[in-house]
Amino acid sequence: MESFIQLRKGTTPRRIHRDLNGLKDDEMGRYGFTGRTAHLYRRNDPTAFRAEGPLSGVDVQTSDLRPTDHGDPAGEPMLLFSNADCRISLSRRAEAAPFHTRNVDGDELLFVHEGTGEFETEFGRLPYRPGDYVYIPKSTTYRQVPAERSHILLIEATEEFRVPEAGALGRFFPYDPSLVTVPEAEVFAEDGREEYEVRLRHSGEHTSLFYGFNPLDVEGWKGDNFAFTFNIDDYDVIVSDTVHLPPTVHLFMQATGVYVMNFLPRPVEGAPGAERIPWYHRNVDFDEIAFYHGGNVFGVPMPPALISHAPQGVHHGIPERARERARRRFDVDEQVEWKVIAVDTRHRLTPSPEMLAAVQVEVPEEVQV
Repeated sequence: MESFIQLRKGTTPRRIHRDLNGLKDDEMGRYGFTGRTAHLYRRNDPTAFRAEGPLSGVDVQTSDLRPTDHGDPAGEPMLLFSNADCRISLSRRAEAAPFHTRNVDGDELLFVHEGTGEFETEFGRLPYRPGDYVYIPKSTTYRQVPAERSHILLIEATEEFRVPEAGALGRFFPYDPSLVTVPEAEVFAEDGREEYEVRLRHSGEHTSLFYGFNPLDVEGWKGDNFAFTFNIDDYDVIVSDTVHLPPTVHLFMQATGVYVMNFLPRPVEGAPGAERIPWYHRNVDFDEIAFYHGGNVFGVPMPPALISHAPQGVHHGIPERARERARRRFDVDEQVEWKVIAVDTRHRLTPSPEMLAAVQVEVPEEVQV
């Protein structure tokens, strides 16, 4: 059971995630990083293994993937991962969709890795740019109109996405909700078509509705359920000088069984002995997805558009060679410049056949998270 009293046996550092003296810090925690926890101090790197089987995890360069919407305006995003709570897909659309979309299964949270354009929605027009999250409530009718090819990660949640409850930091940190961009009501013009298709997305399938008018004909709206965008440049990163904080500190939005977090540029820990890199862990109750938006880890470039899957129960984390490099450069590096979008899921994710068939990439040790 959980207790304020923490037991300690054998050789351990006096304080958490500091002064390891050659030991390897391995966290085995329940419910992400918020439940009961054991910190195991090992002699060897727990990620130094060879894996065979479906829990091996995958690393795929999404720039090499070709969803059907990559070359066909009437195409669709490519499914990457799925479970009962969510579906994670990739869109690389370059031309305006000749149809409208309506997800009847759940909310959509899209992250724009590359490209500009706009979403025409029932709430109005939403321009987008790199670094934007685009939130589309369940059952909203919308259409994407790119100005250029857009590389977008699409996270669908069966239950609604919501903002985490305000904690000790108050309602405006790590981000101020007044900085979201909300569309103005707009009636979108007819373009001469006899029929307008609205594709309903449901359980990986489609049903089409056909209207004799543009379905985006809303004169006005009010309420607290609406589409919006939010850019990661407006996200305030919470930091500590004395200890590396757990990823749950960087939570952006959540749904039942789905948690979306940002790892963004920040000052690094400065207290002597503090580890600057996430500790080894196996995240007992959650699968982890990391989508690399860009940046670098202490001068080592991160591979943009790489997506990495770490199944729950399997050790992962930056290997020891990179940790030793970070320790050697303790007096040199003052900032970490990574830009990573993370998705943790309560139930195991199943990679799609397209993901499993994709060429596996070798991730530099210095940027594995």
